[in-house]
Amino acid sequence: MRVIVPFSEGFEEIECLTVVDVLRRADVEVCLAALEGEAVRGRSQVTVQADAALDEVIDQAWDMVVLPGGLPNAFTLRDDARVRRLVRRLAEAGNEVAAICAAPVALAAYGVIGGKRVTSYPGTDSEISKHEPQVTYCDDAVVEDAHLVTSRGPGTAMAFALRLVARLCGEARAASVRQELLAD
Repeated sequence: MRVIVPFSEGFEEIECLTVVDVLRRADVEVCLAALEGEAVRGRSQVTVQADAALDEVIDQAWDMVVLPGGLPNAFTLRDDARVRRLVRRLAEAGNEVAAICAAPVALAAYGVIGGKRVTSYPGTDSEISKHEPQVTYCDDAVVEDAHLVTSRGPGTAMAFALRLVARLCGEARAASVRQELLAD
């Protein structure tokens, strides 16, 4: 399984790196793809080295795309035409699409969550509804609907990452990783 995580300045470190770490523990190939530069500074001033530039890997085959939150990252992702094309391509192919915190706003702007159940960081629901009035907004920590997974924020990152493992590798593998991490 192959997962791409596009990210830019102001990404939420907990959300982004928890997903990458947990998926890699499950033996999923994950590519942290920077929109600009090689080293990207997060919202808490932690600098992370990208695995690749987005332009180098965007056209490869991916089983899932995960959009981390954080500001301005979530809005940078929302406004980036390359990320929009990537997400739409995967969504149209029936591949997994996931976003956490403010990043579901990008999915709404891309037009890929209409008629679906979603969640996001509190207060972003109005922008999501502005772009996609047909969504059903939920306050659950993690919401799954067809090939879409959304989550609330930093405190839900572990539950989100484990659900992504379950979707890609099965419930047994997710339970094994959960036990290894003492995340019960």
